[in-house]
Amino acid sequence: MADIQGSYDDLFTAVPSALAGFLDDGDVGASVAVFVDGEPVVDVWGGCADADRTIPWQRDTITNVFSVTKTMTALCALVLADRGDLDLAAPVGRYWPEFAAAGKENVLVRHLLAHTAGLPDWDGPIEEVYDWPAATARLAAQAPQWEPGTAAGYHSLTQGFLVGEVVRRITGRSLGGFFAEEVAGPLGADFHIGLPAEHDHRVALTVPPPSQDEDYAASAPGGSASPAAGTTVRVRDGNSVAWRRAQIPAASGFGNARSVALVQSVLACGGAVRGVRLLSQAGCDRAREEQFNGEDRLLGMPVRWGLGYGLFGNTFGWGGWGGSIVMIDPEERMAVAYVTDQMREPAGDNRGLELVMAAYDGLKGLRA
Repeated sequence: MADIQGSYDDLFTAVPSALAGFLDDGDVGASVAVFVDGEPVVDVWGGCADADRTIPWQRDTITNVFSVTKTMTALCALVLADRGDLDLAAPVGRYWPEFAAAGKENVLVRHLLAHTAGLPDWDGPIEEVYDWPAATARLAAQAPQWEPGTAAGYHSLTQGFLVGEVVRRITGRSLGGFFAEEVAGPLGADFHIGLPAEHDHRVALTVPPPSQDEDYAASAPGGSASPAAGTTVRVRDGNSVAWRRAQIPAASGFGNARSVALVQSVLACGGAVRGVRLLSQAGCDRAREEQFNGEDRLLGMPVRWGLGYGLFGNTFGWGGWGGSIVMIDPEERMAVAYVTDQMREPAGDNRGLELVMAAYDGLKGLRA
């Protein structure tokens, strides 16, 4: 059985056991954390941080969590809304005047968070996502693909630039800078959007699914979606130094399960964790305000979108390309995070769900 490092409450043994099972099945490396009431009841890791399996996954190993980054970007917007600096019902053009072009005058900030703005495709060269002014100027000039607010289509790469530019116009700071100073810093969370070079030695590069190579490209999990019209993101892009340095707030966040669960515990615990208050209870509740319920045009499956989060019954959260995930349950004051360097094909990947269910098994004992 795979060697699992870290610590966990005995009631939650099913979580490290599940992680060991994934590693025994061939996964390279991963970390899992379960926080209840803002404190870890599981903080474990195992496997390796490189495809050749020569570097053990360490306590401070970090990796690209891809779209789990969207939950961090959403939290920044919710913080600004809670402070009264951002009106989620206002037109985006109020904060970013150049955006109100090509039929986007009625795009609201909440449409950006809910994937209903009509700008789902990145259609520029991949190199342009590393250039913030060029990326945001391209999006400001685009026409929406549908009437904003009437349909949802997953803004896989574009959402971070759209929300991030609104944050930048309000605060004068980049999304990554705002997140570092207002969220990660106060919480002591090891999560980064725009990774400085001094952290490179800790990064576990993404490993494509078995039988795939670094040209493996992102695709929608649902079967009925039409192929994305935009530029393809490949594993080699996500593993590049340019990707790490850039701020791509929908997809280029680097962290581990501990840091993801710690940050998102803010929403599980009414806005405050470890004596640090980032949101009011009302500000937390805003994340779960349903903005769309139906089939997502790009994902090809039914989705309920809140403000920056997918809604799943009483829980909410989101997953990233390759398998990383975060799930938040405010009723149980629990956040579960799984961060892995090992991709699997989306259609057959239930690892995150299995770990969430294992966490609930432990919670039953804790609440008994």
